Formats: sequence, structure tokens, C-alpha cells
Amino acid sequence: MLDIFNWLFGQYAEYEPIFIVLELIASVFGIASVLLARKGNVLVYPVGLVSTALYVYLLWNWQLFGDMLINAYYTAMSLYGWYNWSQNSDANNSNSDDNTVRIERMSKRDLPIMLGLASVTVAFVALVYYFRPVINNHFSFTGVELGIHLFTWVDYADMVTTALFLMGMWLMASRKIENWIVWIIADSISVPLYFYKGYTFTSVQYIIFTAIAIWAYIGWRKLYREQQLSHTPNAKLA
Repeated sequence: MLDIFNWLFGQYAEYEPIFIVLELIASVFGIASVLLARKGNVLVYPVGLVSTALYVYLLWNWQLFGDMLINAYYTAMSLYGWYNWSQNSDANNSNSDDNTVRIERMSKRDLPIMLGLASVTVAFVALVYYFRPVINNHFSFTGVELGIHLFTWVDYADMVTTALFLMGMWLMASRKIENWIVWIIADSISVPLYFYKGYTFTSVQYIIFTAIAIWAYIGWRKLYREQQLSHTPNAKLA
């Protein structure tokens, strides 16, 4: 039993207690935000901002720059999403106090945006990792070797997950039901990836994220059908 515990959490023996506490807080707020997102509740964004801001700080200290950029983007997109959802909630379009957002489906016009976002993201993260030796050397080129041959499989996995996460966040901020499909794929990849990196609490968080994303996709499909019927009584179920 002790061997299993050390295997799962042994890496935290070298961490400062403040970083462990902050990772736990960030994980809890992250899970809470996804639960709110499952319900289509606008509060997902203020709650999620706590998690993403903490992760930006933690990942910078851990020198996981690709992951840090994801969370920096989350923080920015959360502000946009908060505004967009607030303007498109049932509370804003009726006399009720319901904070449930109006859900939409992807259209063909969304595809070029997603492909462009993915391409720019992969290129940018690759550039960051290319110059990572310089960054780790206090931004000095002295004695530093650069090259794509220095990339590891983890770096390539980071590029893929970063692109998926950014697409998922954009789709969520845009109230598209398909955002959950992207989250399911990205979260599933992140479970072993973060465990390999040595961040067990965050890996466990992504296991929970994957389960919630599946649950949320089912819930959003149901909510979408209900919203369609309530606003267009003669509409057929999707």
C-alpha cells in the first residue's frame, strides 16, 4: 500500500507545501466550473477563472509553458465566454432568474475558425518548445542547443492537447454543444499525460473532467432539445 502511495504522490515530497495547496484549490475550482458548465450555468466562468489563474502561476513555476499558455488562453476566453453567455442566457431573454445559457450547434462557418485556431496553436506551442532551452537558461542563448530533434513525445502530445483545449474553449464560449466532444478527447489524453509529468492531483482532476464531459454532452443534448421545443413548439427533436 505504501509503495502505491509513493508511486502516486511521491513526487510531491520535493514540492513546497504552498504549491500542493494551490494545485488542490485549482483542481477543486476546476471541477466545480465543469459541473456548472454541464448545467449551462453562466457561473462557470467566474468559478473557472480562479482555477485557470492559479494554474497559470503554478505552470509557470513548473516550467510547463505549453500548459501555462492553455490556461492563460482559458483566462482570456473565460472573460469573453462570461460576457457571451450572460447575453444569451434565459435570464437575459425572459423574466426568469434562470442562468441557463441558450445552446447552439456548430455550423460550417465554425470549421475554418477551428482549423485556423488549431494551426496557430500548434505552431505557437512548437515555437515555445523550440526555444525552451533558452527560456530555461534565463533567456540566454549561451551554450544552448536548439532543434526539433530535442522534442519528446510529451511535447508533441502537448501540442495536440493544447490545440484541442483551445478549440473546446472557443466552442464552449460560443455555446456550441460540440464543445463537449472536444473536451472528452482532450481530457482523456491528459489523464496519462499529467500523470507521466508527475502531477497526480491534476491527472485525477482530468479523470473527473472526462466523466463530467460525457455526462455534460448527454445533458446538453437534452437541454438543446428542450430549448428548441420551448421556443419553436412545432420543431422536431434533433
